[in-house]
Amino acid sequence: VQLQAYGGGLVQTGGSLRLSCAASGSIFRINAMGWYRQAPGKQRALVAEISSGGSTNYAVSVKGRFTISRDDAKNTVYLQVNSLKPEDTAVYYCSMVIRVARYWGRGTQVTVSS
Repeated sequence: VQLQAYGGGLVQTGGSLRLSCAASGSIFRINAMGWYRQAPGKQRALVAEISSGGSTNYAVSVKGRFTISRDDAKNTVYLQVNSLKPEDTAVYYCSMVIRVARYWGRGTQVTVSS
């Protein structure tokens, strides 16, 4: 199973991006999907997650600005990020739980300039 993330980039404060992450390989069923981020000098932390039933959970710092969604037909998870702030600068990693194993993508850089 491989996860490939897309959509990172350099944006100004207040800008938006849409991150995508597609899974490929031997996939039977994807349970939870999520996005994490790691800023320089900090630990990787949960940004948002979505269950197979569509329930979502967000970090307090991104509530109201980020939206996670999934397309099971495409084995893809999305993260719409709006109203970006410099403190959102980080490498964003997607993660999926397939059966009982957790898989990670390589990460995509999001840089927000002030």
